[in-house]
Amino acid sequence: MTSSHTMSADEVGMVRIYMKPGERGRGSGVKSLFAGRPQLYRQIVQAAKAAGLLNAVAHHGHYGYSNHGRIQDEGVEIANPELTMCVELIGERGQLEMFCKAQGAMLTNKVIIYKHLERWRLEASAVEACEIIPGQEPVG
Repeated sequence: MTSSHTMSADEVGMVRIYMKPGERGRGSGVKSLFAGRPQLYRQIVQAAKAAGLLNAVAHHGHYGYSNHGRIQDEGVEIANPELTMCVELIGERGQLEMFCKAQGAMLTNKVIIYKHLERWRLEASAVEACEIIPGQEPVG
């Protein structure tokens, strides 16, 4: 079977930062006086976007613990603000290291895990097209 696509791979990394969804980040300006401090996980995702990282996603947990804490469960009617969640960031290792250092005030005492990954890219290969018409020579 011939493939019409080619694949290439690039070295990237993933950082997972574990926290509680109820944790608040730094607030600044008049808006934070009235609206309160923003959620930490949202601040991290916004900072990752501003830093040019490839991906940033907040994953909410259903059951678990972090940093040797108590096991937490998702509430039936009300969300549990103590249940562990993580923000997953993907980018080049150097970018991720610089990001974590730059955001040190927000990330101090958080569980941060780095993992090496490969980013795969599929691209359509150039296919030479031939049109064959009965009674004529092939074109192309």
